[in-house]
Amino acid sequence: MAAKKTSKANVSKDDLLHYYREMLLIRRFEEKAGQLYGMGLIGGFCHLYIGQEAVVVGLEAAAEEGDKRVTSYRDHGHMLACGMEANGVMAELTGRSGGYSKGKGGSMHMFSKEKHFYGGHGIVGAQVPIGAASHLLTNTSAMAG
Repeated sequence: MAAKKTSKANVSKDDLLHYYREMLLIRRFEEKAGQLYGMGLIGGFCHLYIGQEAVVVGLEAAAEEGDKRVTSYRDHGHMLACGMEANGVMAELTGRSGGYSKGKGGSMHMFSKEKHFYGGHGIVGAQVPIGAASHLLTNTSAMAG
């Protein structure tokens, strides 16, 4: 049997380490959020992103500057991966005014215009029309075609 040719990955060691650290940050953040939720310090629902870290890190690796993000209710990992500060995300989860939605959005309704993050949404499927409308409204060529 002939040996398969292998090709070198076009990802550097530094990139791989960065991806690993991002996944680890998300995992540790979510573990702490789970603890705080269990202690009653996070109100409402708290849908964790544990086990899905590689998904969002891969999405962000492929994202380009200015890409917009809209997600469902498991959104903490998305916020961290797009560059939102962990302290601001945790402040939001715990209902503090230093959070990205001033402590009023909780786990499922965060927002950051600066990071092009247009929310997690607690209604299943709500992100689909919001994402489509966002694309159409910001890409007039898509509306013309």
